[in-house]
Amino acid sequence: MREIQIEEITKAVKKMCIDASYFLNSDIYEALERAKDSEPSPIGKEMLCQITKNADIAKADNMPICQDTGMAIVFVEIGQEVHISGGSLTDAINEGVRQGYTEGYLRKSVVSDPFIRVNTKDNTPAIIHYNLVEGDGLKIEIAPKGAGSENMSKIYMMKPSDGIEGAKQAILDTIEAAGPNPCPPMVIGVGCGGNFETAALLAKKALLRPVGSHSNKDHIKEMEIELLDKINSTGIGPQGLGGKTTALGINIETYATHIACMPIAVNISCHVTRHAVCNL
Repeated sequence: MREIQIEEITKAVKKMCIDASYFLNSDIYEALERAKDSEPSPIGKEMLCQITKNADIAKADNMPICQDTGMAIVFVEIGQEVHISGGSLTDAINEGVRQGYTEGYLRKSVVSDPFIRVNTKDNTPAIIHYNLVEGDGLKIEIAPKGAGSENMSKIYMMKPSDGIEGAKQAILDTIEAAGPNPCPPMVIGVGCGGNFETAALLAKKALLRPVGSHSNKDHIKEMEIELLDKINSTGIGPQGLGGKTTALGINIETYATHIACMPIAVNISCHVTRHAVCNL
């Protein structure tokens, strides 16, 4: 049995909250650089240049890439041979979020109740997803998610007879309806299968996959390639000002489902798509 102290976890979460908000991930940055070369619209190209310039300034000056530093979404893979010592794992994660958002001067965007909207003033509680796995490792991944893109996301409870073509159309409809609101170029996570909540969680986790990667299932890989081409043919373009770089990538994850179900969730992220990971 491996023992991990809660202080280690809090320290790691604090650092990840700050790093994810200050530093654009390399896969996103490289995708933006490639998009500059292929973007035919002068305005679109200029917007891409402004986006990378903004990321460069944030990195150099240790400041947030975007003023909306999001709600902290945390994915935890904990080995069944790990013992957390010194307190609660959930409390340790929330303390890390509290310290990270306070000491990193990140915007506190969480309210304690959806109707009585009083700000908690430290960006807690985080949304935490736990997964128990084999071994003695502890992997924590943080994906701060802003509201502009989150609000454009959709879930569809489709009929199996709608098939893969129906799923593609639902995804395209969601992107076209979102238009400029998610601050494109977008990264799109899609979850197919499971049930209502499984599809949404799959879509959220799909955003963690590197831009440019593909599913190891051939029919899903083909779907990702086809949809990215169609999305970039909508003309929405960078920041919604026209062009072919509407999305940097679309990642699709699947799961088994009931014979009468075909849930499809589309979770849209802006070009920042923040995430940071730590293995303890």
